[in-house]
Amino acid sequence: MGSVTTAFLVAGGIGLVVLLLSLLVGDVLHFGHPEADGPFSVPTVAGFIGAFGFVGAVGSLLAPAGTTWSIVVGALAGVVAAVPMGWFATRLARAAANMRTDATPTRADLVGTMGVVVSPIPAQGYGEVRVSLGGQPVKVNARAEHPIPRGARVFVIEATSSTSVIVEETPFLEEA
Repeated sequence: MGSVTTAFLVAGGIGLVVLLLSLLVGDVLHFGHPEADGPFSVPTVAGFIGAFGFVGAVGSLLAPAGTTWSIVVGALAGVVAAVPMGWFATRLARAAANMRTDATPTRADLVGTMGVVVSPIPAQGYGEVRVSLGGQPVKVNARAEHPIPRGARVFVIEATSSTSVIVEETPFLEEA
């Protein structure tokens, strides 16, 4: 393997390392400019350099003997692969940044949920119930008009705060 091929491989490796850093720790360490988008974003430049280097190394190995031909063929092959890879990296980064997500649950989302009493609810105090909020089990403080024992099924009728609700006991319904 010649020095031209090694140089292309080093460029490809640098592009790969920069791409991995931008994807894995980019948001944590603010790697790259947060508003950069399009052809000069970190993922786009890293994808371009990586493809240029790795495909350029293959091109330089397949070139006829001679350093000049290795450089020319490697550079041409690298550019041919790097342009679409840069475009693809831009599209992929935009798709990831603009991905739709579910809304963050609020206390209003507690109203109407079914739950189970995990700490008995006394007549004039708070107990605890477990409800499902956004698909996740959540334990909240609960009070009711009358005492409710542990294990009873309840229905949330009001959310007085994000960690406290008012509930009513519901009959246990057997599944058919």
